[in-house]
Amino acid sequence: MIQSLREVPFGTDVDGVDDTDQEHGQHKGGVAALTIGAIGVVYGDIGTSPIYAVRESLRVVASDGLSRNEVLGVISVLVWTLVIIVTLKYVTVLLRADNRGEGGVLALYTLVRLALGRRSFWVLGLGIAGAALFFGDAIITPAISVLSAVEGAELIRPGLSEYVVPITVAILIALFMVQSRGTAAVSTAFGPITAIWFLVLAVTGVVHIVREPEVLFALDPRHAISFLVHAGPMAFVVLGAIFLAVTGAEALYADLGHFGKRPIRLAWFALVFPALVLNYLGQGALVLSRPDALEDPFFLLVSPHLLPFLVGLATIATVIASQAVITGAYSMTRGAIQLGFLPRLTIRHTSERQSGQIYIPSINWLLFFGVIALVLSFRSSSALAFAYGIAVTGTMIVTTVLTVVLALKGWNAKPWLVGVVVAPLLALELAFLASNLLKLPDGGYVPVTLAVVLGTVMWTWWRGVQLTLAREGKEKVDMDGFAHSIADSQRVLRARGTAFFFTSDPSAVPQALLHNLKHNQVLHDKNVILTIETLRMPHAAPDERVEYTPIDDHFARLRLRFGFMETPNLSRALGQARRLGLKFDVMSTSFFLGRRKVIIGQRHGLGRVLDRLFIGLSRFAADPSEFYSLPRDRVVELGSRITI
Repeated sequence: MIQSLREVPFGTDVDGVDDTDQEHGQHKGGVAALTIGAIGVVYGDIGTSPIYAVRESLRVVASDGLSRNEVLGVISVLVWTLVIIVTLKYVTVLLRADNRGEGGVLALYTLVRLALGRRSFWVLGLGIAGAALFFGDAIITPAISVLSAVEGAELIRPGLSEYVVPITVAILIALFMVQSRGTAAVSTAFGPITAIWFLVLAVTGVVHIVREPEVLFALDPRHAISFLVHAGPMAFVVLGAIFLAVTGAEALYADLGHFGKRPIRLAWFALVFPALVLNYLGQGALVLSRPDALEDPFFLLVSPHLLPFLVGLATIATVIASQAVITGAYSMTRGAIQLGFLPRLTIRHTSERQSGQIYIPSINWLLFFGVIALVLSFRSSSALAFAYGIAVTGTMIVTTVLTVVLALKGWNAKPWLVGVVVAPLLALELAFLASNLLKLPDGGYVPVTLAVVLGTVMWTWWRGVQLTLAREGKEKVDMDGFAHSIADSQRVLRARGTAFFFTSDPSAVPQALLHNLKHNQVLHDKNVILTIETLRMPHAAPDERVEYTPIDDHFARLRLRFGFMETPNLSRALGQARRLGLKFDVMSTSFFLGRRKVIIGQRHGLGRVLDRLFIGLSRFAADPSEFYSLPRDRVVELGSRITI
């Protein structure tokens, strides 16, 4: 059974409330509590960037010596990159592009689809590319974050260097092992701990700014421009390292649905942005006064007796950042499944209170093996830095292009205004991408290869689903005509009870019903044609969840609608259908599922390869009865063959 995607006209207010009311309705924890939560989840990744961003950026410049102007120039570029990409693009502009309160590249993709009002293959390609690149980032972030924090132990005792990788691997094993139990019990501590982390970043930075106030000149953007102009080809290479400072910015948008715009913006301006700027300035001040501190300017911000505390806190902060990325990968996967980009996968809820607390075993272990492989292969955060950035820059460019389309087609913004705002931003992001592409031979191929593989998988699945739907459409039997023709038939036996037949096209007779009638010559007294629709919005409103339409005394149609960020729970939705007139007794009810076996047709070349891949992927799809939370002892599966 293939889910259908129902389009809602762009701009339609399904809930009948404005964004502000909706946001307050969804987020009842209070602005202060949500702001603290956002600090831990939304900003965990970008908050760990100071551990390695300045070090890697200055190392490129220091290959032939390091001047004061170069230090000020690099720090200035770091600070203004935060201003332009994070503050202006994400916090100011992109947070406006919410799909019923939800954000992320898939939510943006659905908004653009609705704004265009038609299918666009290049928009589809951008949506798939953005999702695939996100997964590449999700594998690298835990590896580089935890590894960079544990490396601080080398400064405490140089002899510990040989234990850095084993300790990192042990931490990551523990992190992925606990995912199946959920993080609801400890996630409440993420915000306060990360808030302490940002306060430490700010304080350690201020201490060195006071000692070397000259570093404040880096706030002047002319230092950044001068460095980029006069550094020549080196500046282009440095951009790839400087971009490490904004990895994690995509989480600002992706976690919009969990916290809302106001808490995310408040957390950024009140704590996160000032703390990051002060720490980057502090590291610059330390290098100005002690050039030898370039070895590890972050951990050398504190005295030796405070170093164990900073290393421990950094390790905890990177674990929290990794958890946020892993959770984001689960949410992205669920959205991709609902939008038809991936086959059904087993999804488990780990919290009764929070729908976002989910666990996807297959994704968890794919991430685990990928992260461990990266740590064992690269063995240092400096080496991993070469693999970092390409996936992030790619995702950012995708969101920028989609936002341009949304602004022109959905917001009806003036083209000249969009051009003025976007042209410099897109030019900067393209420069970052080009700079990161220089890392391809030294590890940058890892996220690119992963994104290509995942993108191919998602495109193949989407293509296969469309071909299957088209083939079924050619063979369909009209449901209304069938119900009328069989109403008075004496050749069909009637079984007591109710039968639910799953189908993606409610206007056609489900194949399972035809097979049951053909082989068993029997129909139930009540037959419900059940269609599950995935809306192009994250959550379905209660009044649009269920639509029940009787056809005659023996047949009826039932539509159950879910948002693409929801996990369909039919048992719960059917309870709501009862209130609309659907009457059935669970003990005398059967759920009929059509199990299709796809056969390859006469296609040749690449099309045949993609067909084989689609068939292979279908074998990994989760059991529909489990995916839709059906009572196992009431499910009947009937097979059929279809040629694509």
